[in-house]
Amino acid sequence: MLYEFTGGKDGGQPWSGLILDSNGNLYGTTSEGGNSSDCAYSSCGLVFSLTSSANGVWKEHVLHAFTGKDGGGPLANLVFDGGGNLYGTTSEGGVYRQGTVFKLTTDLNGKSTEDVLHQFPPGKGAGSPSAGLTFDSAGNLYGTTPVGGFYGKGTVFELAH
Repeated sequence: MLYEFTGGKDGGQPWSGLILDSNGNLYGTTSEGGNSSDCAYSSCGLVFSLTSSANGVWKEHVLHAFTGKDGGGPLANLVFDGGGNLYGTTSEGGVYRQGTVFKLTTDLNGKSTEDVLHQFPPGKGAGSPSAGLTFDSAGNLYGTTPVGGFYGKGTVFELAH
């Protein structure tokens, strides 16, 4: 066992898989936990990293706790860009409460800054993304949503660079 979530500020319900950086650190999301009660469940979820010390003990670092306004309930794997920034989706939250696409940039002091790249609007548009993203060679992001579109059965979307 590397780490056990408590469901509090450290997160809970990690539905996504993990990704690994070149230093051996693990990154993922939890759909619950954090520090906000503005979401549908106990809280909005978060993005975390796990780092291993020389003695093999793993430590969690909360990189970003969602507030509801910037997204909530992340369910999918994260993805790195070439500069080491993290990208992901939230299945709920945002201005329209239909989910978001976000980017996390971490500075040299370890402080992460979130940028909401897209908020899914209500109506026939896409919504509630619950899968991860992928990049093309030009830096465009692609993903899917299980709801929305003309038939209401989901969409494939592109966020152009």
